[in-house]
Amino acid sequence: MKNITAIGIIALMLLHTSCSEDFLDQTDPTKVGVDLFYKNEAQAKQALNGVYGSLQNITNNAYLFGEFQTDNTTVDLNPSDRGGAGGWEAFEFSTVNSGNGEIATLWNSYYAALYNLNLTLEKLATATMDDTPKKEIEGQLKFLRAYLYFNLVQYFGDVVIVTSTLAVPDPAFDLVRSPQAEVWALIEKDLSEAVALLPAAYSSAADKGRATKGAALGLLGKVYLTNKKYAEAVTTLKEVTTLGYSLNANYADNFDPSPAKKNGPESLFEIQYQGDNDLGEQSSFEYVFAPRVSKGAVTGYSAGANGGRNAPTNDIIAAYEKGDLRKDLSLKTGFTLDGVFYPVTYVSKYNYPHTIVQRTNTNWPVLRYADVLLMLAEVINEQSGPTAEAHGYLNQVRKRAGLADVTGLDKTTFRTAVLKERRVELAFENHRWFDLKRTMTPAEWAAFMNAHGAKERANPTIARGNVPFNTTDYVYTENEYYLPIPAPQILINAKLTQNPGY
Repeated sequence: MKNITAIGIIALMLLHTSCSEDFLDQTDPTKVGVDLFYKNEAQAKQALNGVYGSLQNITNNAYLFGEFQTDNTTVDLNPSDRGGAGGWEAFEFSTVNSGNGEIATLWNSYYAALYNLNLTLEKLATATMDDTPKKEIEGQLKFLRAYLYFNLVQYFGDVVIVTSTLAVPDPAFDLVRSPQAEVWALIEKDLSEAVALLPAAYSSAADKGRATKGAALGLLGKVYLTNKKYAEAVTTLKEVTTLGYSLNANYADNFDPSPAKKNGPESLFEIQYQGDNDLGEQSSFEYVFAPRVSKGAVTGYSAGANGGRNAPTNDIIAAYEKGDLRKDLSLKTGFTLDGVFYPVTYVSKYNYPHTIVQRTNTNWPVLRYADVLLMLAEVINEQSGPTAEAHGYLNQVRKRAGLADVTGLDKTTFRTAVLKERRVELAFENHRWFDLKRTMTPAEWAAFMNAHGAKERANPTIARGNVPFNTTDYVYTENEYYLPIPAPQILINAKLTQNPGY
């Protein structure tokens, strides 16, 4: 398998190699070199924590890809400042190109994380430690590698496979993208090994939030579902139901950042954040998603800059059934400031009290038990039709939302019901783009998104301040089913090749 992409490889290599001149070949007594680290359990866990930490930066902008470029969310546009038009706004209006800076950051951050992950895996083999923690660390790393590739292969299609580090940088310039089938095979292999290595739960409370057997099984089940391996998906997802997970009685508890609620009984895996301090581990989704001119009406802190991004569309607001308890927690249709109501929508799912501006404690959910139940309902329907068992899994989720059971559906209407339920249950958790793609061909996806774009052009969810639409806004083509390979990557290594249409 190939190693690491050229971008960043030179810089990373320079961190771990040195010049041959003796006067440069010195050891800094204040730093620990790579050859002196990774020697024991404590150091291996430190390195592992660094890999987990890299997921924070990756997740901070993941809404651009998972929600913003779908029918779920739009933008609270700033007519006086269009600085984001060529960057993050492009994901809303379908004007992304290979020179987009967010695309370059996405690619670089994933492959930087993979480099550190693979380095830790390599060094773990020689670390002096007991077998049990070594296996647990290995399992976590393989789960994380699979998770990174699960996203990458759906973002870009064919991607460069990374399973080891390089001793010298030169081979990086000969890398090529591996076919999707090989990437999916690596994901399945890593997750299968992680399932065997990981515990159902950790004995220490300090390890709460780390990847577990349930996380690996849940992601593996989703991999099988995505690739239409329905029999394998049913078997794998049913294993999750035997591990003690349950739905929170209160939907809001999934997002509550208080210590008693984080990583609760419904959580298979979430990205960990810690706010209310200056340690740099905080989240700030509340501010990114708050309407631009809301000042402190939404966040409680008028000093914090608000992004106005990822605003719920009229379309998803209408998707909630009457009486759905999830709606008011997940989104708001406006805010009141100085006695005036402003009809600007925003995601409220991650809004909780915090003591320092821009430093919130809210985690980001990646896999929840509700997701597992809905996947089971979907995959059983695809394999065997809308059985009573499939209805039961779907209705567990609906009951928690305060909705009546669905009954008597045929295969097609059941499929539609499950996908609609996924949309509102998992709203604004970055599942929508992947759900649309795995249930539609590129042509179907483009037609679906063009229909959505036509509705937004005719009746924008949020007023645009007399800024007209460009002729290219909301015009989708089949090639946009995948993101472009970043232009800097092609400049560095033309062998990577560009996705068609870019």
